[in-house]
Amino acid sequence: MYPKAYIEYLVHFHGDRDYFECHEILEEHWKQDGRKTGWLVLIQIAVAFYHYRRGNVSGALRLIRRARALLDEAQEMIRRLGLDDRALARLLDETAERIVHGEPYESVELPIRDRSLYEQCRAACARRRLVWGQASDLANLDLVDKHRRRDRSGVIAAREQKRRAKAEGSGLSPPPPPA
Repeated sequence: MYPKAYIEYLVHFHGDRDYFECHEILEEHWKQDGRKTGWLVLIQIAVAFYHYRRGNVSGALRLIRRARALLDEAQEMIRRLGLDDRALARLLDETAERIVHGEPYESVELPIRDRSLYEQCRAACARRRLVWGQASDLANLDLVDKHRRRDRSGVIAAREQKRRAKAEGSGLSPPPPPA
């Protein structure tokens, strides 16, 4: 009933608190599914919590506010995704207030109103030996600073290949690779 990417997003959001992975998974789905606003709201929420946990309060606040502004436009889709749109709006408003008042990051649960979705996600967590709703491990730097610690060699190689192909197509010799 729900897309696999969405289930994965919810499992990561509530199980291992890998907000970076939430973003990666759902961004790919968002691109394939016509860039619908509801997916963008969820992506922005994950990125906001990633920034908040890392102490980037300005980035977190900016994304929470963007997600909140888009939520009104995406209410119907958010409901179809089994979430309580009003409770989600309150959660975003409360999180923005926490950030503004300098309160530290705390793990949250998205307001899932569809009981079968909730049970499906909890079962997926259990299969992975994750505890649904467990607080984020702030000492796990591989999780907290994932964007800095991940292997980007494949992405860098693909960009270099694209840059070289573009330079060859223009008849110019490619500039040296970045140091």
